[in-house]
Amino acid sequence: MNDNIYIIGHKSPDLDSVAAAISYARLKNSLEDTDKYLPAIAGEPNKETKYILEKFGFVLPIRIDSLAGKNVILVDHNEATQSADGVAEARVLEILDHHKLDFSGKEPIEVTIKPWGSSCTLIANLYMNKTVAIDQKLAGLMLSAILVDTVITKSPTCTEIDKNMIENLAGLAEIDDWQALGMEIFKVRSDISDLSDVEIIKSDFKDFIIGENKFGIGQVETADLSQFEAREDSLLVEMEKMFKAENYHSVILFLTDIINIGSKFLVISRDVAKVELALDAKLENKRVYIPGIMSRKKQVAPNFSEVFDK
Repeated sequence: MNDNIYIIGHKSPDLDSVAAAISYARLKNSLEDTDKYLPAIAGEPNKETKYILEKFGFVLPIRIDSLAGKNVILVDHNEATQSADGVAEARVLEILDHHKLDFSGKEPIEVTIKPWGSSCTLIANLYMNKTVAIDQKLAGLMLSAILVDTVITKSPTCTEIDKNMIENLAGLAEIDDWQALGMEIFKVRSDISDLSDVEIIKSDFKDFIIGENKFGIGQVETADLSQFEAREDSLLVEMEKMFKAENYHSVILFLTDIINIGSKFLVISRDVAKVELALDAKLENKRVYIPGIMSRKKQVAPNFSEVFDK
């Protein structure tokens, strides 16, 4: 192994994952007066991530397809199924995350997990606790990530700490109307006209091992749910292909309406009855709309664990 330490998020890089890698690498390098910490990504970033990186003047981190033989810090995830290939052959030095812990390693490591709305909230808090300056562009990047992960504070995962950090970072970024910035990002996120069905499904897609089964759960947050109506059938066709090719128990995509607060679920599964039990809703033609559902982490994944872990 060389001396470089790669800070990397999950293999469907979203804004919080990428911004966390960039901001945490800067913090570690600053605190240790080094340049050995390098931000990295494990796949193709989604549209709003590229948009925000360009808006605030950041280059896309290097892409690493295999972590084998590398020193790594995992951010915004800790489950092996969500990591880049080769994580079992990597030396994982540290984890910084805001999801439940599901990690098994070979040696003791530092783990920082908080039940907050965004990994970037944790990192911004570390900057402030360690009195490391956050410049205007970095503040804008982390602010944007928090706004996306908390759905502009509407998500049930959003805490008072996240809300306070949004205000603090908006001040540092010299952004007077952070709600307008949030809507700007979600308008970019909502434009699916140039995306293939696979790109839509994979834009924020995570694998979960629940019991002995593999589940794939994707989420797309949008300010205009109606634009997906004409594509639901073709999305289900691609989900069926993934289901068969990658031996999933279930492939689930939910389309979240951030304006009206609810989600449309598309489902391919080996056990529809149990999926309906987890969703507490009946599917009709492999789909159902459920009011009030906004969060995969807090409202969806735990229910599937409760039903399928038995």
